[in-house]
Amino acid sequence: MYYVNKNKRKNIDFKKYLIITLLMIIACFLIFIYVFDKIIAPTVLLVSDSEMQAKTLDIINTNIAEVYTEKFNYNDVIKVQKDSSGAIKMINADTIKLNELATEVAIKSQRDIKEVGSIGVKMPIGYITKNNIMSYWGPSITVKMEPIGRVVVTYESLFESAGINQTRHKILVNVKTNLKIILPLQSKEVEVVNQIPISDTVIVGEVPNSMWGGNMLQGSNEESTEDTN
Repeated sequence: MYYVNKNKRKNIDFKKYLIITLLMIIACFLIFIYVFDKIIAPTVLLVSDSEMQAKTLDIINTNIAEVYTEKFNYNDVIKVQKDSSGAIKMINADTIKLNELATEVAIKSQRDIKEVGSIGVKMPIGYITKNNIMSYWGPSITVKMEPIGRVVVTYESLFESAGINQTRHKILVNVKTNLKIILPLQSKEVEVVNQIPISDTVIVGEVPNSMWGGNMLQGSNEESTEDTN
């Protein structure tokens, strides 16, 4: 007759239970990783794309408003030369000053984007449903972003007729940057582009035909700043 040690049987049962429990935990973890990678993460990236672009544009627009309100004066930057009859002969721009302003906007914007991006935005899982009732349900995913390369600032100059012997001169700031939106396990690169008017001035006199349709403002920060990443 054989006798089975009850303690030994209990140890065997406990080990089996432990192994089964561990396998179930691992299986659940792998299922979660798969679902997150294939379903949740792509949807969160799609939703967070517009959120992060909006934050980036807000940063850039704020810096442009601050810098150009404080340091840009049309009459200091744009010089209008007239002949003895009052006709406009030439319009020159202070490209050095324009480059300085563009560089300042780019550096400030890049710094602020990195700062905000490193903190990230917490987005509840329910937010991806775009349902008002479920928007704040579930655990939150932290979405971060970082600039790729540098923020590029350029200018555009437009002339329009403003009536008899008058010309409207508009100066626009074009901004472009690339971002990486970062989630656990996934990331996505997006391009952010914006155009903001900084000056709308009426010049008395006819602008030479050679200036219509062209861009007299060639200032930018493309060659005057280094990548700060």
